[in-house]
Amino acid sequence: MEPIQLMEAAEQFIRTCYRELDKTTEETEQRLKEVRQLIHQQGYYEHTAEELRHGAKMAWRNSNRCIGRFFWESLLVIDERHVETEEEMAQAMLRHIDIATNGGKIRPTITVFAPAVADRAPMRIWNDQLIRYAGYETEYGVLGDPVSLSLTKLCESLGWQGKGTNYDVLPLVVQIGDRTPQFFEIPQELVLEVPIVHPDLPGFADMELQWYGVPIVSNMRMEIGGIDYLAAPFNGWYMGTEIGARNFADQERYNMLPKVAEVMGLDTSREVTLWRDKALIELNIAVLHSFKEKGVSIVDHHTASQQFKRFEEREEKCGRAVTGDWTWLVPPISGTATHIFHSQYDNTIHTPNFFYQDKPELGKK
Repeated sequence: MEPIQLMEAAEQFIRTCYRELDKTTEETEQRLKEVRQLIHQQGYYEHTAEELRHGAKMAWRNSNRCIGRFFWESLLVIDERHVETEEEMAQAMLRHIDIATNGGKIRPTITVFAPAVADRAPMRIWNDQLIRYAGYETEYGVLGDPVSLSLTKLCESLGWQGKGTNYDVLPLVVQIGDRTPQFFEIPQELVLEVPIVHPDLPGFADMELQWYGVPIVSNMRMEIGGIDYLAAPFNGWYMGTEIGARNFADQERYNMLPKVAEVMGLDTSREVTLWRDKALIELNIAVLHSFKEKGVSIVDHHTASQQFKRFEEREEKCGRAVTGDWTWLVPPISGTATHIFHSQYDNTIHTPNFFYQDKPELGKK
């Protein structure tokens, strides 16, 4: 970003941030003067701890695809910008997993590593999520999670070896600059996993399904006031459909609907029986039931939609327009039973925010 563009982005952020933090006009103008000087002298500026905390919360609030934004102010921001080595990065991410998991009472958390500025070697995380299951190509098809095939191969090329099950937790893979990526195992005791059982259908247990408790997204770039943080893993808690209607149900993922239908004794010979729909609902019931039984935070899609409605109302009272991506906000099942389906949203992107970025590559700075 050119200095002029960076200054414009910084000024917009500082003014908004300081207004929301009830800073005085004098404090705002003094900070803007400092920022201008820093950009002129070195081509970038650094956020204060307070700016980083509120900026990260604003990034969540501005995330058009997230239905869980009602809780944006509760985000725990962990500042790890001082970290310099791959080992320190890995240790910080392990702390994140522990803090966010919180024995099942999941805390919305973000860990922020040093930004991509000047000649500083960029820090990257290869994992899409800090916790995810490996995927292996076999002569009988994919074992595990198909979405992880490429990362699993990379991990194996670096010397990692999984157990070869459907639920092998991948190691953390981090890279600084153009150095060779390094992998770090996640201690099993840090990974809270939930066996999936059904409250009324005992045959569910025979499928031996399980899922991890905390979805920690780690492949997105966070931009605050023109400064890019390429490594900033963050999490909330799961909405049940993310697991039951997508991870387990999508044909390109675990593709469990045929097996669920078999357990339920459904007629799968014709689509008109709506066997997929019946299986999908019971699978989602099982996910919600299992997480609740295990004491792990989760929300159903109807409650999440009601919370989003409260978010909309609160933002309106604060004089902020709610933006959103309708195609992501509508739950993947029973969408028409929520107010979101019947609403329209402005999909304008505001910053601070999270953005998808190119996957890191070997030898790429």
